[in-house]
Amino acid sequence: MNDLPENLKYARTHEWALWQEDGVVRVGITDFAQQQLGDLVFIGLPDVGRNVAAGEQCAVVESVKTASDLHSPVTGEIVEINTSLQDEPEQINDSPYQAWIFAVRAADAAELDALLDAAAYENTLD
Repeated sequence: MNDLPENLKYARTHEWALWQEDGVVRVGITDFAQQQLGDLVFIGLPDVGRNVAAGEQCAVVESVKTASDLHSPVTGEIVEINTSLQDEPEQINDSPYQAWIFAVRAADAAELDALLDAAAYENTLD
């Protein structure tokens, strides 16, 4: 894998998480995941206000090949969704580390410590 952003944390289920100073975690899928899925055609976004547990399925991405569940990397409340993906899901294929999917206000920032750094995530792909 090449050029995994070092500022992100990664889940074994191929989501990335970006901690923000306001306690919100932006979530997307990795370049590896979007390559495996192929051209994305639909994103099923979670409802704003929904409470999720770390590891809970809360969104779906569908491609021309398959569908895949997305999981929240942390426990908390969904506070924002990227509605532009509803009309342009291909943003994820074009820029997987810029096209966030949803944001969670983390109940416990320490849960991020259970996620992988870039090097550890890359090792799971071998």
